[in-house]
Amino acid sequence: MTATSMAKGGNLPVAATAVQVELGWSGGLGAPDADASALLLRADGRVRDDGDFVFYNQPQHASGAVRHLGKQRAGGGTTDTVGVDLGALEPEIERVVLGASADGGTFGQLSGLRLRLLDAGTGEQLALFEMEATTETAFIGGELYRRAGQWKFRAVGQGYASGLAGLATDFGISVDEEAGATAPTASSAATPAATPAPTFPPAPAAPTPTPAVASVPAQTGPPTPLRPPAAASPRLVKGEEHLPVDMLKRLSLRKEQIAVSLRKHGADGVTARVILVLDASGSMSFLYSKGVVADVVERMAAVAAQLDDDGEMQAWTFASNPARLPDLSPGDLPEWLRRHVRVGELTLFRRKKPQKGLLPGQVDMRAVGIQNEEQKVIAEVRAYVREHPAAAPTLVLFFSDGGVYRNKEIETELRAAVDEPVFWQFVGLGRSNYGVLERFDTLPGRRVDNVGFFAVDDISRVPDAELYDRLLSEFPSWIREARRLNII
Repeated sequence: MTATSMAKGGNLPVAATAVQVELGWSGGLGAPDADASALLLRADGRVRDDGDFVFYNQPQHASGAVRHLGKQRAGGGTTDTVGVDLGALEPEIERVVLGASADGGTFGQLSGLRLRLLDAGTGEQLALFEMEATTETAFIGGELYRRAGQWKFRAVGQGYASGLAGLATDFGISVDEEAGATAPTASSAATPAATPAPTFPPAPAAPTPTPAVASVPAQTGPPTPLRPPAAASPRLVKGEEHLPVDMLKRLSLRKEQIAVSLRKHGADGVTARVILVLDASGSMSFLYSKGVVADVVERMAAVAAQLDDDGEMQAWTFASNPARLPDLSPGDLPEWLRRHVRVGELTLFRRKKPQKGLLPGQVDMRAVGIQNEEQKVIAEVRAYVREHPAAAPTLVLFFSDGGVYRNKEIETELRAAVDEPVFWQFVGLGRSNYGVLERFDTLPGRRVDNVGFFAVDDISRVPDAELYDRLLSEFPSWIREARRLNII
């Protein structure tokens, strides 16, 4: 296999039966040390128990499939390696998250931060992922995951400002303070999408189940005990009380998870105008017909409900041409999904007459076309933001299945938007060829990084906790930098 240099969000199949994942860096005077770790996760994105966390104080999994192999120093650089025998992983394990924590500083103080995937049998380099960091004290470099019996590797590059505790709690392990220390105001543990958040203190008739617990070392000092996290505080917005009970329950749980994710990234209480952009090109038809896009919209409505003061979200669809969709309020969600999350009839030719049977506000998708012209909808959203200024910054959630080819035009639009109060979060829905979108993090000549990108194979299988963490991982740092530069 030829070694692959990977961008953030990229993925590749792994043919090797056993691999080594090598975290590497260089550090000067006063730079922290770093430690590699691994979490073995079920399909729900959670550990089974404390034994599924492999790190320097627990260097081998009970199955023998994952081992912390230790550090090597040479030529001013350091590596810390985790070995994974893919063939020996238990059938229940669907993912192995490859993390790291910094001891005595942040990952931004390290240079040459990288992750290498090696064939454990031959030593051949299969992939190289060069990472950038700032104030993070814990990091997820990548993950190995199973799809249809095939193991794959994804370059993640997601950081945490809350250290090893923040990384651990994301997957079902919570780090408590030492006895006698001041307890944190809230924990950053994730709440699974299908499980109601626990109430603290628990009602006497319904005791809280014991969570997965591990003794995780703090950044300094001895290991500390673990406990369940405090519940997050979702915002209540007008109209959500009219939702069907099951949809209201999902919305409430998702808002809690979003609040937790924001707190984890140092953005507790942040507000933003949220804009949704949906790819409606011909290749997206399957995702619409299978209900994947409708599910995405419902999950993004929770972001607007938590971030926006009135919970309302503006929306666009696009292919050859952009089209504005009606604003989405939480109470309108069921009817909005029925009327506006649709591809409809597609043709290469525009028709002057509207499609028969269109309801008020519906878009004739034949006029939208089937090609990928992202730059047009980006320009239209930019114009909307300029014409409708808001006190809060704008977060654009942009979903596409790839096929990007207008790279020069897209780059021109997004470079021109650097000084605008907008952060563009692109999410790839499992095809390929995202072009300039997945390279934007490394493009020079911008005074602030105003674009985030990651891709998923099957967004319906990504737990809410993981999706919102990835969706909101870069937005808080952009807010801080944009404020410093007086962009917002």
